[in-house]
Amino acid sequence: MSLQLKTGFTFDYDNLVGENKVTKADVAELGEKIAKAAEAIKVMRETGVIRGHLSKDGTPEKVLFSQLPYVEAGHLNSPESLAHLQELTDSVRNRVDAVVSLGIGGSYLGDKVIFDVQCGEFWNSMSAEERNGLPQIYFSGQNIDPRRTGDIIRQLGRSAKICKSHKKRKMVVSLLVISKSGGTLDTMSNFMVIYEALQKNPDIDVEIVAVTDPNEAKPTLLKKLAMENNWPQYSVPDGVGGRFSIFCDVGLVLAAVCGFDIKAFLDGAKAMDQACQGSDPWENPALLNAVLKYIAAEKYGRDMEVMMPYGDYLKSVSEWYIQLLAESLGKSVDRDGKEVFYGRTPIVAVGTTDMHAQTQQHQEGKLNKIVQFIRVENWDEDYTIPNIFPEVQKLADISGVTMSQALEVARQSNAQALASNNRFNALFSLPKLDAFNLGQLLYMLALSIAYEGELADVDAFNQPGVEAYKRIMGPSLQALKK
Repeated sequence: MSLQLKTGFTFDYDNLVGENKVTKADVAELGEKIAKAAEAIKVMRETGVIRGHLSKDGTPEKVLFSQLPYVEAGHLNSPESLAHLQELTDSVRNRVDAVVSLGIGGSYLGDKVIFDVQCGEFWNSMSAEERNGLPQIYFSGQNIDPRRTGDIIRQLGRSAKICKSHKKRKMVVSLLVISKSGGTLDTMSNFMVIYEALQKNPDIDVEIVAVTDPNEAKPTLLKKLAMENNWPQYSVPDGVGGRFSIFCDVGLVLAAVCGFDIKAFLDGAKAMDQACQGSDPWENPALLNAVLKYIAAEKYGRDMEVMMPYGDYLKSVSEWYIQLLAESLGKSVDRDGKEVFYGRTPIVAVGTTDMHAQTQQHQEGKLNKIVQFIRVENWDEDYTIPNIFPEVQKLADISGVTMSQALEVARQSNAQALASNNRFNALFSLPKLDAFNLGQLLYMLALSIAYEGELADVDAFNQPGVEAYKRIMGPSLQALKK
């Protein structure tokens, strides 16, 4: 059983629905709650209002991520904002040697997804010509790790010496600083350390691009610095939580500096949104995904979700999804203040790697997991496994098929083995791995979370648990100075 869109995106739920699994009767019993969830998300789309949602300051706050696929005047993504992103592309091309993207949470995880899909592991080893004049890209600010921060500084220093020797000029490094408040400890501590070190290097010219709250009347720390120093600025808009921000400037600035197709990405998100507006879950992939996983968790105890894409460069999608699921649905109380302790524990996996690491637990461990696969149907490049050792029968047996065929056989085998032992699993299938299909997948996951928040009657757009440690951390840091 599967739901396939006209775009080719497929949600195959055959191993999640049926006898000894979630039943269609289970879904039917949830009919009234599903209708209310669909209506709530319809209202969110039209007005930005989610019942009971407040900002961390306790004031009503709109939820606007569902607006982002629609590039229109007056929207968060507009023709003007996309033109501004193109200015960034034009500015760095054939001029900036390296970009360091500094962010944490969605400001890192979303950007890393775009980088992995567009650039791959060896981007920085390519020549400038192979990168089409676009810069090398490094990530920092996602942890307060002194060793790795030092490694980045030293690596940029080595590259600067080569630039001075071979190109007879200084290396140009742009620091892309992403923080709505400008006070994010992890990001800003790395930024200040790296900025100071690069300024002291005589072989480096350092520039800053600030991605922060656009409010000029009450500027944040980073906004104020950007205005005072005339740094180029991009927006972390109100109404878009970090885990949903890959579709706005927060993710799109990284897309701009690495040549990712922003229009196709947003078009994919838009196509998915348009496919997910009905109230019939069997016709709406985001709603169906939310309903089946809600029932699986609440009725059948499957309260852990393994996100297992098959492909190395999709592992970051799983890591992005971890934040989306954990922050959105891991809530101790419902909207009425009743203790519910809702949410599934998310687990990162990648196939085939973790078939040799986690699958023993998935196959024979506690019956508390859903395994969610992602596959790519058609790879841009593929290789036939050659029969170069015909005298070795075991190696000869695996020759003559393509790597993509072998990958899919492994995934299917895993899925069938799990299903044979009452292990819930499902599949999201992408026609190919490109910006459009990535936009479809990520937006469907984001919208699924919104629907599930309504089914569980929890606020999927706040994160009070994150604020708890922050209240402790600030005074503790100050105490170190005494």
